[in-house]
Amino acid sequence: MGATMTSNGTVSRDDELRNWPADEAAARAAQDRLRRYVVLDEPGPEPGFAGTVAGVDVAYDDERGVVAAAAVALDARTLDVVDEATAVGPVSFPYVPGLLAFREIPTVLDALDRLARVPDLVVCDGYGLAHPRRFGLACHLGVLTGLPVIGVAKNPFTFTYEAPGPERGATSALLDGGEEVGRAVRTQPGVKPVFVSVGHRVGLDRACAHTLRLAASYRQPETTRAADALCRRALAEAGSDA
Repeated sequence: MGATMTSNGTVSRDDELRNWPADEAAARAAQDRLRRYVVLDEPGPEPGFAGTVAGVDVAYDDERGVVAAAAVALDARTLDVVDEATAVGPVSFPYVPGLLAFREIPTVLDALDRLARVPDLVVCDGYGLAHPRRFGLACHLGVLTGLPVIGVAKNPFTFTYEAPGPERGATSALLDGGEEVGRAVRTQPGVKPVFVSVGHRVGLDRACAHTLRLAASYRQPETTRAADALCRRALAEAGSDA
């Protein structure tokens, strides 16, 4: 039996999925409506906690209108893979910057549900508060599942930052005007930073600490690397079965 996740008691995941937006206006309205449920006053689990941290990612076949999602759970202390799951489904929303969650979340939720246990922390390849409406994928996924979620992105989106120092662990503020919406984090010496933002039920300091712990050897967290590889394999297998 797969994992069973519940929302934070305020948002009905099932209702949201049944009424999934079909156009840009409805999607933006949903982000504005759900944003108030993001929990920002919890520090989140400590790095190296006893439990599992899951990475989620997706891969697309736009010609066939198919998306493959992967969820890979790692032991938070050893970073060993302890479980993994995939799901394949139809692309449920067009490509619109700032609204990518509406393409990804239904299939990502399916993959998460297939894990043997509910993860204690989820890492998204994307944004949380570092979003024009302060409600990116990591926030959206957190509100629908009730789980602690962070976003670790490869680029700064529309925001600005000063380059952090060259050493591993150096950080700088990711800014929208004068507001800090995340941090640029140098995970490897002399390598481009990643861009960390809060999703739900995790503070920014711990989100950055988790990112560094998970990115011990490479620029990207091991959670993201594992989920990226798995969703690509799932998409290829789905294509070969077509």
